[in-house]
Amino acid sequence: MAGRSTLPVFDFADRPDYSDFVLAAHTGRRQPLAGFDEDYTDIVDYIVRCTHKIWEEKAIGLIYTHYAHNSIVHTTSGIIYGRETVVRNTAQNIAMWGDLRAYADDVIWSGDDQQGFYTSHRHSNTATQSGYTEFGPPTGRKIAYWGIADCFIVQNRIVEEWLTHDGITVIRQMGYDPVALAKRALLPATPHTHGELDRLPTGQQYPEFLAVPAAGDDPQGFIRAILLNMWNARLVNMVRDHYAPNHVAFVPDSRKLFGYGDYENFVITLMAAFPDLAITVDHQSVVGDADRGFRVATRCTFQGTHEGYGPYGAPTGRRIYLIVISHHIIRDGKVVQEWTVFDEFALLKQLYGLPGGRGDAEPTPSDAGL
Repeated sequence: MAGRSTLPVFDFADRPDYSDFVLAAHTGRRQPLAGFDEDYTDIVDYIVRCTHKIWEEKAIGLIYTHYAHNSIVHTTSGIIYGRETVVRNTAQNIAMWGDLRAYADDVIWSGDDQQGFYTSHRHSNTATQSGYTEFGPPTGRKIAYWGIADCFIVQNRIVEEWLTHDGITVIRQMGYDPVALAKRALLPATPHTHGELDRLPTGQQYPEFLAVPAAGDDPQGFIRAILLNMWNARLVNMVRDHYAPNHVAFVPDSRKLFGYGDYENFVITLMAAFPDLAITVDHQSVVGDADRGFRVATRCTFQGTHEGYGPYGAPTGRRIYLIVISHHIIRDGKVVQEWTVFDEFALLKQLYGLPGGRGDAEPTPSDAGL
């Protein structure tokens, strides 16, 4: 068995090249990894290189050794059950995007080899649509988009995963009208009703205003309080209080927001379209320190009812559900950079899709890809 290296765990604050991971293989552990394949040095190396092996080297069969047989993969469009389904969806996606490149941009992680690791892997993807999709034949068009994959990993196997990507950018770059495609989508046939969203504690009471801890003392709590205050309590002043004036945020539809005004408009526009919008913070991880900056990964669930005008058209009255994953960089007590990724195309399908379709909600290949 390879020995323990004295080198630190890989950190994207150092901007490693993929070749750095390759050269480190089989050189010893940088952290305990009981049950993991011998070539991996640490959990960051594991998630970067197994993604590369499966998607870019096309070693699809490694899914059998890197996913649990009963793995669960969550997307905004539905849930994928079982390792064999992951194999199928991966093969279908690689057939669509034969030259896919998934460039690792960060891995924010927590946990250990005894309790399990949790990783939040941000990647920038490029590809050419060289194969058939459910929307039509190959277009030969180039695509580029952000994605984030959160994984819970035990002894070399991903047992649960949460995927989100900038789906509406992919649709537009393929040359399609996302609203027209959304209106052709089939939603599950099972009728259901919704209860009240849990944004307010009880009935007519007002939402809780959380104290925001100092970022240097509790970076996860800092981000959590900002998100819950801003989205649930409607305290949009959180932006000017806790973001740097020149901060940059990457959000869906390939938008890059600069400064306070752009970001406030992004938040308020969503609130206007979904007046009862409520979020829950489902998981967080943090890496870094005060000198190099903290990097916080936060996975949230967004729910709301489409009762206002905005970028998604006239109100439809439909309830929406989104997996939203954010990465925040904190320096000197302020948010200086952010990536917030959710699938706006899946959102449009929830608003405009035709009810009475398949009885299941399993995602199509374009929903479930990297």
